[in-house]
Amino acid sequence: MNKEELNFGKSEQFNLTMIPGSFAVKMRTCVIWQFFRFIVINIKMLIVVGKSH
Repeated sequence: MNKEELNFGKSEQFNLTMIPGSFAVKMRTCVIWQFFRFIVINIKMLIVVGKSH
C-alpha cells in the first residue's frame, strides 16, 4: 500500500481528504516561490488599502 492509500483507510472521517501531488508539495516548500507569492500578495494588499484611503 502506498502512502496515498494509507490516508484512505477504514475510517469514514478521512475518506474525502485530498493529498497534494508532488508538484504542489514542491511549490509549498520552495523558498523562492514563497518569497515571490509574498511580494505579490503584499502588492495586492497595498492596492486595496490605497483604494480605501
